[in-house]
Amino acid sequence: MKHLKRLTALLLSAIVLLNASLALAIQDGFRTTYTYNYDYWGDIAESPDAYRVQQVIYSSSLGLETPMRRPQSLYVRGQEIYVCDTGNNRILQLKRDGNEYSLVRIIDRVSGAEPETFNAPGDVFADEEGNVYICDTNNNRVLMADKDLRFVRSYVKPVDNTFDQNIAFLPSKMVVDTSGRVYVRATNVNKGLIKYEADGTFTGFIGANPVIYSLWDYIWKEFFTTKEQRAQQASFVPTEYENICIDKDGFIYATNTVFSEYDLKWDNAKPIRRLNSIGSDILIKNDKYPPIGDLDWVEQSVDYGPSKFKDITVLDNDIYIAFDKTRGRLFGYDPQGVMLWAFGTKGNSEGAFLGAVSIEHMGTDLLCLDENENSITVFTATEYGNLIYQASDQYLKGDYEGSADTWREVLKLNANYNLAFIGIGRALMREEKFGEAMDYFKRAHDRQNYGRAYRYYRKEMIEKNILWVVVVVAVLLIVPVVMNRVKKIKAEVEEYDRRKVRS
Repeated sequence: MKHLKRLTALLLSAIVLLNASLALAIQDGFRTTYTYNYDYWGDIAESPDAYRVQQVIYSSSLGLETPMRRPQSLYVRGQEIYVCDTGNNRILQLKRDGNEYSLVRIIDRVSGAEPETFNAPGDVFADEEGNVYICDTNNNRVLMADKDLRFVRSYVKPVDNTFDQNIAFLPSKMVVDTSGRVYVRATNVNKGLIKYEADGTFTGFIGANPVIYSLWDYIWKEFFTTKEQRAQQASFVPTEYENICIDKDGFIYATNTVFSEYDLKWDNAKPIRRLNSIGSDILIKNDKYPPIGDLDWVEQSVDYGPSKFKDITVLDNDIYIAFDKTRGRLFGYDPQGVMLWAFGTKGNSEGAFLGAVSIEHMGTDLLCLDENENSITVFTATEYGNLIYQASDQYLKGDYEGSADTWREVLKLNANYNLAFIGIGRALMREEKFGEAMDYFKRAHDRQNYGRAYRYYRKEMIEKNILWVVVVVAVLLIVPVVMNRVKKIKAEVEEYDRRKVRS
């Protein structure tokens, strides 16, 4: 009996220790380093830091008498930064001078609007002329004001049979293109983005999320549930977008946080989309894994579940960075959808986030807004991060040799960086060095590019050795014919000799 009790105690201790170890692993999101990537097999690969914290901006550092309260959005135009200080019903306009950030003005009203003040503004945008657009959520409008904060126009609830007139118009996020067209994401509207022309005319919806459901879901709902149960269940309707941003070419990037984990793994959820003018998703995904953030998570968990992108920003070189609210991380992807790096964590220390809500960029610097800490963290690229950007820029500009050399510098800092191998391979392909390119693609386990390089290499080898190929083919074709002819003549001679002897 004593032995049984001891064995039980040891077993319970082992279980407790195992659970503690698992909890620690889960808490850090299955990794132990601040910056990381994934290898070909989907395992965590440690990485040098691509970014470091330059500074953290608080209300006190801006000299605000009333501290920020649950800010919801950032927008950057040139050296100007606009902060949507939702809890205080105002917009903060900041200016950057080197590494110094100062308050330019507090925008808490628009002259000539009715009402002039805001009620829980959710987003802000500024165009090249200095006009300011504000998602004045609880006032059911998007306001446009000139640079002197005088009322220009408002974008309100569409009076149209395509818009449900029984729901409140609650605009929460919006972007404006170079032609002045306004695209609005509104709460409880799942038909896509609401589109207005520059004069405020409503012209429809674009980019609705597709409805995703399994055949089993449909059969179960239609044939195995009562009317009352069906009424209580969620309908098969599209989900709303979480956030949107617009790149330099006018394409809208949208994030989605409502999806099935199963759909995420099979790339049906598409948490990041790139929408063209008609609302079609044209995001390129040429990596083994789609851009979904972390590849491992605890299923059905809020705190340790899959990455959910609260916001996204796109650099001028088409590299995009998504801000994950689940674990407070930033995920960078190149235009082909290949992950460049991931970093960040949850917490209230420098470089960590408790309420990841919005991200913007200024050059390659990243500005991240935390709604719980009421702070803006400014990240600046390290030597490693700058080399990655430099190599990508060189390739886009056609400097393939320079791009390959820069990727080799990246490999000196991170010898296991698959994208560097792929980058060198792509550059060598452009220089028509197909044999060398094959070697680098092989190291990166990039079968698609390896196959392309091999086809070109095979064609090149055939063209270089066409004479020998012709000679070999000729020999293979002619020699058997000649040999057969010789054998036939020899047989005829022998037959003639035999007849002559008999006669």
